[in-house]
Amino acid sequence: MRIAIVGGGLAGLSCAKHLAERGYPSTIYEARPRLGGRASSFVDPATGELVDTCQHVSMGCCTEFHAFCSDIGLRSVLEPQPTLWFLTPDGRESRFRSDPWPAPLHLSRALLGAHYLTSIEKLRIVYGLARLIAMKPAADLPLEPWLRRHGQTTRTNDRFWNVVLVSALNETIDRIGLKYARKVFVDGFLKDRDGFTVHVPTVSLGELYGDGLRSWLAARGVAIRENAAAKGIDGELRLNLRSGESTKADTIVAAVPFERLDDLLPPEWSARPEFANIRQLEPSPITSLHLWTDRPILDRPHAVLLESLGHWVFLRDSTRLGEHYGQIVLSATRALRGMDRGELTAKLLDDLRRMLPGLRGGRVLRTKLITEKSATFSAVPGVDELRPRQRTSIPGFYLAGDYTQTGWPATMEGAVRSGRLAAEAIIADQGSSRSRN
Repeated sequence: MRIAIVGGGLAGLSCAKHLAERGYPSTIYEARPRLGGRASSFVDPATGELVDTCQHVSMGCCTEFHAFCSDIGLRSVLEPQPTLWFLTPDGRESRFRSDPWPAPLHLSRALLGAHYLTSIEKLRIVYGLARLIAMKPAADLPLEPWLRRHGQTTRTNDRFWNVVLVSALNETIDRIGLKYARKVFVDGFLKDRDGFTVHVPTVSLGELYGDGLRSWLAARGVAIRENAAAKGIDGELRLNLRSGESTKADTIVAAVPFERLDDLLPPEWSARPEFANIRQLEPSPITSLHLWTDRPILDRPHAVLLESLGHWVFLRDSTRLGEHYGQIVLSATRALRGMDRGELTAKLLDDLRRMLPGLRGGRVLRTKLITEKSATFSAVPGVDELRPRQRTSIPGFYLAGDYTQTGWPATMEGAVRSGRLAAEAIIADQGSSRSRN
């Protein structure tokens, strides 16, 4: 059986892994000279080291992503961060750490100790969380009006709900639907003591999807074709590459970003409702400022920034003597579209100097600003009505990607789940075909 997987991101890799474990080898066709898709790295010209385009993290509730990493021998490169630090422009910080109490009480002391919220605001938030838990998981009303109806104010929205959700869902609360906001808080913070724990890769994403992963896949019969960009798929399940090469497959899995899928499909497929709906998904951008300085900009490995243009700061080691590297992540940057890159960098640095001691007295050696215009799909109310299943109506053609029906928002966890679901659909269909024969 010839299985072609178009796309070497997490969704395609997960699909190949799960197929291989059941005895179905495949060939991955990746357009770039590397694996990982949007979870990618670039080479810093000054040091030659790999730097992540945007900092990717997982949480303790991302069970399938962690299992994926464990199975291929990469779990050790994910470092848990048991404490989160929240910084305000006045230089004060609050620690967010779990206590050894049963969920959902394990984070009570952390919330009560948040210096940036008043006592009344904390009570409002507790009430809002209780009402959120009581909602049906499938309910997907517009979030911000729902919060207002349940006692939330502009300050609690700005200093709590939006702080968490803009990073988790890459979208602002005026656009988010209730369903995935609820999932973030219930799965990530309230259901399990370790669900909120952030896990940060200790190596670049380029290394994470490097030789170890390739060796694991190769040992199980998975072939990897890099620099093999797909031009399109015809109605006979023939994959045509931009190089002019053409290959016939029994099964094709399209594991490309949702905005690229339409370019691959023949016109007679593209008009079908399941694919037309995908075109209605809205992308949401992420911007990251890469910063090299002559001293550490923070005395923590990371921090959440309140009342700041940036949302997170991460510190990573630099291989160059006398240099320190940090990355500032700005999620849901739709409102910044059109701003000059130099102007945005200067504005962000001015903003950060209020909060980061190392920037006030240190020297910025160089910067690099990167925006991923289609980093995720926007988790607007009712978005699941537009998300397709992994099994399409076309025999032999399947989809994988975090935008498909996974029960998760656009995350690495969602991507891994989509690959597993696509593989299970392929295997189930093969079993049905064999039984009919």
